[in-house]
Amino acid sequence: MPTLFEHGAVVYADDSALSASQALAERLRWPLLDLQSLPSELPQAFFLCYREGCLKLLDRQTLKKGGLAVDVEPRPGEQHSYPAPKKDLLAQAIGKKTKTVIDATTGWAQDSLALFRMGYDVQCIERSPVMAELIQNGFQRLAEKDWVVNRQLQPPTLLVGNAIELLAGLSEVPECIYLDPMFPPKRKQSAATRKSMAILRDILGDDLDRADLFAAAWQAAGKRVVVKSPDYAEPMGGKPSESYQGKLLRYDVYLK
Repeated sequence: MPTLFEHGAVVYADDSALSASQALAERLRWPLLDLQSLPSELPQAFFLCYREGCLKLLDRQTLKKGGLAVDVEPRPGEQHSYPAPKKDLLAQAIGKKTKTVIDATTGWAQDSLALFRMGYDVQCIERSPVMAELIQNGFQRLAEKDWVVNRQLQPPTLLVGNAIELLAGLSEVPECIYLDPMFPPKRKQSAATRKSMAILRDILGDDLDRADLFAAAWQAAGKRVVVKSPDYAEPMGGKPSESYQGKLLRYDVYLK
């Protein structure tokens, strides 16, 4: 099945974004197109564009307006104070006394950013060069936020590549490794979730190497591996040490 990586282009709307767009197109080896003079029919299905102060992922319907970006703002219901309280299921699964976390399947980075706002030391791994560009742009915007600058905080760091290989070569042992692998969908989702997850699935496909990923995480983690999964999925590493059940998902915790 063709992937988004093989059918993308970088588009720019004005000369102010031309230099950054050229560099992005070179890194991804994608064609560079002028948004103002696009042909009526395009062979590409997806596009990256610097727009509204951030890097956005577009499809043909959002070429002129809109698009998806890594959202660095607190999630609905999340406190804006720093560090945010460690009271939700994610924090309970990661461990309130845990300090270092590696998110080995970063995706849109929403869980990584939530962990960062709760005060964890977060390192991210992402195997898609496309998603890595979006994530890195999000982290750059995060670094410019007043509350980050004033507290001299360092945003999460990002490693790009296959998590199974990168976890085997870590120079320091993280206390926790967090996995949120791609499972086949089995229920309807909201329109926004459906769009972002569908595009992520187009980029990455399902994680068919989940067993190998768990084994690599278990080998590399210092204290625990946490797996986020839909409630219908079988536990990825066998029976967990403990599990935190939400409405539609759960966090399985494997303690070493």
